[in-house]
Amino acid sequence: MSTKAIMRHIVFGFLFVLFAVAAQPTNVRASSPAQLALETSITRILSSIKNPDYVNPATRRPLRQQIEDEVLHIFDFKEFSSRTVGPRWSTFTPAQQQQFSDAFADLLMNTYLSKIDGYNGEQVVYTGEVSSPKGDRTEVRTVITMKDSKKVPVAYRMLPKDGTWFVYDVLIENISLVKNYRTQFQDILNSGSPDQLIAKVKAKAQEVRQGNGQ
Repeated sequence: MSTKAIMRHIVFGFLFVLFAVAAQPTNVRASSPAQLALETSITRILSSIKNPDYVNPATRRPLRQQIEDEVLHIFDFKEFSSRTVGPRWSTFTPAQQQQFSDAFADLLMNTYLSKIDGYNGEQVVYTGEVSSPKGDRTEVRTVITMKDSKKVPVAYRMLPKDGTWFVYDVLIENISLVKNYRTQFQDILNSGSPDQLIAKVKAKAQEVRQGNGQ
């Protein structure tokens, strides 16, 4: 699957887990804490997207900010970053870790949220949840049916922190977003420093932002 397709599926998967959950019969067991955390954030995101002001570029920015804030609320970008960099994360200073996390979050936000406007009514079915034996990790699974009837499995790996659950990886057709970026970042770190990686991620985020007309 192309990078563009992966971006599109991640956004659709994140947005439409809610639809699958809402369609469950009332006699189905209650949502798990992880699923409930997704539901809450997605409800807020959908509220912004469905607002009539969102289709108007002149009034979209405050609603886009609300969406970004909600994504920052449900995604643990520090965990995302550490898992993406891998073992070399421990060689980053605390300041470098924060700088990288901020830059990576900026890159992901500008890359994926720009795809929201391409929503074409894709449908999602919530297919279950698999948790670790200790209950400290879980994977919320969904299947998206695209307009061409193709079915795409999308799973969200989540962990609990400070009394709530956060997404730390997304799998599209069993392809991990973390592993996809890890390969790219390792290539840079093999010949460069953490500061050089941070600079490249910042530059890429800026490039994407300009491409989105921001």
